[in-house]
Amino acid sequence: MAEDVFDAIIVGAGVAGSSAAYRLAKAGLQVVLIERGPFPGSKNLSGGVLYGRVLHDLIPNFWESAPVERVITNQVVSFLTADSSVNLDFKTETFNQPPYNGFTVLRARFDRWLAEQAEAAGAMLVPGIKVDGVVKRDGKVVGISADNEEMLAKVVIAADGANSFIAQQAGLRDKIPTGHAAVGVKEVIGLPREVIEERFHLNGNEGTAYNIVGFATRGVPGGGFLYTNQESLSVGLVIHLEAMVERQLKPAEIFEDFLVHPMIAPLIKGGKLLEYGAHLVPEGGLKMMPPLAADGLLLVGDAAGFGVNNGFVVRGMDLAIGSAVAAAETIIEAQAADDFSAARLQSYPSRLEKSFVMQDMRTYARAVDFMKNERLFEAYPALLSNILADIYRQEAQPKKNLVPTLLKNLKASKISLLDLLKDALAGGRAL
Repeated sequence: MAEDVFDAIIVGAGVAGSSAAYRLAKAGLQVVLIERGPFPGSKNLSGGVLYGRVLHDLIPNFWESAPVERVITNQVVSFLTADSSVNLDFKTETFNQPPYNGFTVLRARFDRWLAEQAEAAGAMLVPGIKVDGVVKRDGKVVGISADNEEMLAKVVIAADGANSFIAQQAGLRDKIPTGHAAVGVKEVIGLPREVIEERFHLNGNEGTAYNIVGFATRGVPGGGFLYTNQESLSVGLVIHLEAMVERQLKPAEIFEDFLVHPMIAPLIKGGKLLEYGAHLVPEGGLKMMPPLAADGLLLVGDAAGFGVNNGFVVRGMDLAIGSAVAAAETIIEAQAADDFSAARLQSYPSRLEKSFVMQDMRTYARAVDFMKNERLFEAYPALLSNILADIYRQEAQPKKNLVPTLLKNLKASKISLLDLLKDALAGGRAL
């Protein structure tokens, strides 16, 4: 009896896996979407910002039926010292015009909804399955194995996260080195809707996103975030793993200090802990990106290393969806040609090069190294705070103009003028 062979098996029902499944099923391919958790989203740390243009192209006006939380109309960049904060606050009504904006989402709800769209399109969702590895024949990936059974397909899509077991099994990459990884620590804190709207000066479905650098991570490269949902806040840190290990710091302890910071504590006051978790975040950028295609295999989303953190914004979901759509289009062409060889599937990275995914990865390629500059996390937040304190502090002494005030605080900070100029130039190129 001939073996059953599906057109595609997708491992991981996050936003990348479900988006690929949706597009392939819509094209009439036989698709199996495998999820390790009991349901899509159950393994994902809740809370994040989804920039919606790419998903709108796939599922028009998705926000009308998807469980999105709030529309991000207010973007804040915060620089923290131990006892102060300097905020760059930008709010505009133009952000309240889908799809050219961001939505806060809770992944357990949103991922489940997106997988349901793939199911409705014809994909077969199989939850509660732990994939043990890939099946290879003559050097080509031809399926996956789970519970001592094999499931075969013409092509496998690895959408199984930052430390992709599938990519490792296929020999495309090793475990992420600590120099290319960060630890994400997050809480979802429940608050009444009216409290959130009053506290953050929001109307209706408006939302705020904070991106935070400085004391948030105790001087370790990384950053914090705070996003408003309808009846909760997503609060967390992303901390560079190698630097944290070198300093013998624990992420839970850094996070506890972050939550009691004078800027953060009033924003979460009276909230109820709904969820806590931690996970690995790829932060190597292009330097850590493995080969994206092999015989019978494509990598998408975090498994491929797609992510951007430039201090102003953290992006991952839109890049994951964009890569998934590119992978699906590649497979549709391969199906028509009945050719799933590495040579044919190389059109996937070529397609990505023409899309916003790789173009944005290249635009912000330098941000990976720039965001490890230790002056960003201690010296510059302190410098900004001290300058503003001098400006606003009123004493029984004559005030100085802005330039002498800047120069005095720059000298006291022990940041050389040359370092300042070099960092400004590097930041302008990286961000």
